[in-house]
Amino acid sequence: MNILLLGSGGRESAFAWKITQSPLCTALFIAPGNAGTGAYGTNVNLNVTDFQGIGNFVLHNDISMVVVGPEEPLVKGIHDYFLADEKLKAIPVIGPDQEGAKLEGSKNYSKAFMRRHFIPTAASASFTEHSINEGLAYLETQKLPVVLKADGLAAGKGVLICQTLEEAQAELIAMLGGKFGEASSTVVIEEFMSGIELSVFVLTDGHSYKILPEAKDYKRIGEGDTGLNTGGMGSISPVPFADEAFMQKVENDIIKPTIGGLKIDQIHYKGFIFIGLMNVNGEPFVIEYNVRMGDPETESVIPRIESDFLNLLLGVAQENLAEKELKISPKTAATVMLVASGYPGEYLKGNPIAGLDNIRDSHVFQAGTVSDGSEIKTAGGRVLAVTSVQDTMFDAVQQAVADAGRIYYDGRYFRTDIGFDLL
Repeated sequence: MNILLLGSGGRESAFAWKITQSPLCTALFIAPGNAGTGAYGTNVNLNVTDFQGIGNFVLHNDISMVVVGPEEPLVKGIHDYFLADEKLKAIPVIGPDQEGAKLEGSKNYSKAFMRRHFIPTAASASFTEHSINEGLAYLETQKLPVVLKADGLAAGKGVLICQTLEEAQAELIAMLGGKFGEASSTVVIEEFMSGIELSVFVLTDGHSYKILPEAKDYKRIGEGDTGLNTGGMGSISPVPFADEAFMQKVENDIIKPTIGGLKIDQIHYKGFIFIGLMNVNGEPFVIEYNVRMGDPETESVIPRIESDFLNLLLGVAQENLAEKELKISPKTAATVMLVASGYPGEYLKGNPIAGLDNIRDSHVFQAGTVSDGSEIKTAGGRVLAVTSVQDTMFDAVQQAVADAGRIYYDGRYFRTDIGFDLL
């Protein structure tokens, strides 16, 4: 099979690494890819939302399957584009159609979905500029702190936790006034839940599903979970508190009603469902849905999957996922992200990376990198993901941190305390 993988981050590097281990894979193309993905296949200079260009490439290169990494092409309807084209509709796209992608593309939509199908989540209400006075009044009835979420995609920046009523009301006015552009034209005001977060990943063919390894990621830039939110500074899989009893609750109370709800709503969903959960005193509540794998969680999850990953994706495409084997390693994976100086604000680019050959017992999944002749240089805020898989969490974290320290570029920064809260 010739496979086209869309995306350019650490998640796509992990996908590429795993897909090319399958005997089913003849050739892998990554669009646009990064300096690291070229080691697993051929990078293609295509934008992930250039549907016409992607379609032409698929037809001219005998592509058997398109695997979509990031959310943007799904929310913009790449699956629908293929289904609407006579020449492309037989090519499977791993990722939901535009209606299914609203689970991530619209917080208001996903909240309504959860209420409709009795899926546990925080109480909430949604407001627009036309109902701003009702929103300000609603805030007066809420316990503090309170959460404000931009309805649409806001590059991970559209969620605010407000500690005072005055702050919440000011932020609601700012958000509805365009603080996050079109993404905050509707704002969801949500009850604050206190607990510990984790990410649960499900692969579904629209009928059956497989529960992939769960993970916990670390959003804050600073040690001890301090400072600004980022796209993720590292992750751990498995999560110690997600024991068999807890995961049984997740499956019965959240996964089954989610898959059942998609069927009831006649949304034919084929792909990944990333369920962001809060463990509140042993009970799981949904924070949000995403319609793709997480990053950096993918870099911890994928190395623990021992079965043929491409064969699982083929099960999604052919709607026989129930017949496929999913074998998961009992070992622990720890991922440490190396980021650029200044991230998550304005960050440095174009610095040469040294020491990639010094790694002892980890995988390096490149994220924000670019090739410049024989050199690999930094090109993004999150530059590299270093993942180690070991018998214990302590050993996995120690090895990943040690190997991260063997890589150097000007302005390099990484957290050394990933997973410490779980040890």
